[in-house]
Amino acid sequence: TSAERTELETLSTTSGLSEAQQQRLLELRDKRDSGPLRELLRIVDDQFAVLEENLEQLYDDLFIETCADWAVPYIGDLIGYRTLNTRVPGIASERAEVAHTIAMRRRKGTAPVLEQIARDVTSWNARVVEFFQVLATTQYMNHLRPQNNYAPDLRRWQVREEVNTAFDSAAHTVDVRRIDSSRGRYNIPNIGLFLWRIDAWSHTKARATRVDDRRYRISPLGNDIQLYTWPRAEDEITHLAEPINVPLPLSRRRVHENLADYYGTRLNAIAVLDNAEPSIVLYLDGNEVARDQICICDLSDDGGNWAHVPDDDTYAIDPQLGRVALPNNIAVPTRVETSYHYGFSGELGGGEYERADTFVASPDATIIQVPDDQPTISQALTALGGEGVVEITNNDIYNEVLNVAVSANKRIEMRAANGRWPTIVLGDEMTITGGAGSELVVNGLRIAGDSLRVPASSNELSKLALNHCTLVPGLTLNAASEPQQPDEASIAIELADFELSLIRCIVGAIRSPGGAHVNAIDSVIDAAARNKVAFAAMDESPGASLKLESCTVIGKINAAAFDLVSNSLLLAELSDTDGWTTPVRAERKQQGCVRFSYLPLSSRVPPRFHCQPADEHVAKRLSLRIASLLYGTANYCQLGVSTAEEIRRGADDEGEMGVFHFLYQPQRESNLRTRLAEYLRVGLNAGVFYET
Repeated sequence: TSAERTELETLSTTSGLSEAQQQRLLELRDKRDSGPLRELLRIVDDQFAVLEENLEQLYDDLFIETCADWAVPYIGDLIGYRTLNTRVPGIASERAEVAHTIAMRRRKGTAPVLEQIARDVTSWNARVVEFFQVLATTQYMNHLRPQNNYAPDLRRWQVREEVNTAFDSAAHTVDVRRIDSSRGRYNIPNIGLFLWRIDAWSHTKARATRVDDRRYRISPLGNDIQLYTWPRAEDEITHLAEPINVPLPLSRRRVHENLADYYGTRLNAIAVLDNAEPSIVLYLDGNEVARDQICICDLSDDGGNWAHVPDDDTYAIDPQLGRVALPNNIAVPTRVETSYHYGFSGELGGGEYERADTFVASPDATIIQVPDDQPTISQALTALGGEGVVEITNNDIYNEVLNVAVSANKRIEMRAANGRWPTIVLGDEMTITGGAGSELVVNGLRIAGDSLRVPASSNELSKLALNHCTLVPGLTLNAASEPQQPDEASIAIELADFELSLIRCIVGAIRSPGGAHVNAIDSVIDAAARNKVAFAAMDESPGASLKLESCTVIGKINAAAFDLVSNSLLLAELSDTDGWTTPVRAERKQQGCVRFSYLPLSSRVPPRFHCQPADEHVAKRLSLRIASLLYGTANYCQLGVSTAEEIRRGADDEGEMGVFHFLYQPQRESNLRTRLAEYLRVGLNAGVFYET
């Protein structure tokens, strides 16, 4: 072209060309010197290259590692691969699944492969047990099993502690009940797959709660908590899981006998690193307490003190209660911190899991970090000036009185940094105000001590959004994790034209007036008892319009309308002296719907669609088992395995109703049973048992 000719002349007469300009000059000269025939052959050559690439790809399509995506199902069909429910979190891609199938078929029917399959398709920790190995039988002399004693050796602590668990080594008599009903176990053809639904979650260098100068509770909320094992990865597929490889609740005896596996990164102050991933570490003023100074013991209550308070130079830890006692011969430390692991079902309410994709502030927003830029949250809010981000970068406890004011048409985001889980203990109500069109977003924080209030006076705040937060039900907890102010609401809204949004949150009761809107997704609203008020206006009259998607509500509800209630559990009942006529009520029955949810049969709600119980006959036989309704326990709001299938698989996608719908637990079990049909040896029977 004329433009290219001009460019060629310019480059030809220019000295000191760059590498890119020299390459461009060569291209232009080559194009100038080539005639029409060369150009035609160049086009033909390009097509030959495409054809050659296609032929090479046809060869690559013969192998699962290099085949095109469209060929994966065909290779899977050739080897008899059966697809799984891909909505289960953590499941591998179909390509990886087919590749694993080819590899594992070589070890088909063996216990290590069944264990690996269980881990792969459920994303839960697992252990496989061949029950014939723990049968109390007369042994064949050519195949002795010396460890399988008919009567257990009571001098061995492991035998006593592991009875009726996945690691039970005591001999049992034959059980003829069917194992696939999860009742019978000990029989010759029986294989047990033990699964841990509760996982271990880390909390790194978290400030402990002070009882006095020598006694501390590990939980930042001041309640006793059970510590958990941080599972150690297995190196070989032939290795069967041991207690260190699964998220077991830690017992005092197990940690005491295997201290190097569970506590600390080194034996003493000068030893090299010998445990890169410990389950527990104690820090005093930022310095790790060495393993040779630690004593594991029972620190339960003994009158007004704790039992077995340590002697000089010894630091005591109770992993079953989550307590720490310091020796008398050291100076009182400024900071006592612990790195530990607690048990919970999933990514809910905040924690050190991945949350970066839920941050809403723009990249150019003003970010003030606490304590790096400002020592306290209140000072950071003041410095922010009504717009921007306050980010907490550690796992400390912040005792503060907070008043948040957002500028008109602006947003403030209060958040924990990704991978952090700080605790805010409010000394008074946290008031939230703003100009017209303003919004406050709170992400990844745990708040205790008092409630959040949105006052009506001089306030035009438009929205409050809580993502991955915990507002402790009952405001504070005692040592037994019991709520201390169960009649107090966690969120009190006085504005009528207002929106509250909850995503993956745990909160206490909510008070909101008619005219407002409350939307909750994958969240818990907990009034601390089924007969207390979980949702209503301040005077218990009809509150805001309510939308619940995959939520669990513990307590009574009085809403202006149910815009939508889907895949949810409404656990409400009336007390003997109750003035309410029904535990769940919507003032406007013609608006919205209730679908695929559990709620009391007497509820006054919009039209129901596939809800439970369907009628009085079903209500009498329908079993609903919640493992725990006490916040602070590992199995909080988890459905028991004896819960009726209409609830465990009653959601619109055949998942479970309630807050843990996002875990797709029934689909995980279905995936496992699909794989068992492929990998279980002929003549064997398998049963699935939930350890937690």
